Amino acid sequence: MPKAEELAAASSPEEEEEEGKIGKMRYVRVSCFKGKVLVDIREFYMDKEGDMKPGRKGIALSAEQWNQLKEIIPEIDAAVKKF
Repeated sequence: MPKAEELAAASSPEEEEEEGKIGKMRYVRVSCFKGKVLVDIREFYMDKEGDMKPGRKGIALSAEQWNQLKEIIPEIDAAVKKF
């Protein structure tokens, strides 16, 4: 699995974002803001004009936080399997 820095560095990080859909109106975006790579997991909504906008429900992780999360995925998977 590529690191967040590698995903964002695939092109010009100041200009482009990588995005993936993880639910009906939930997306993961990898972008660069003020020179820092961010992994943003966010819920979106449709505004009155029909444009999709980011909502307040979500979290933006730094590359370091993203890598820390990836390290504990096996523990999270094990906890999920208990239910």
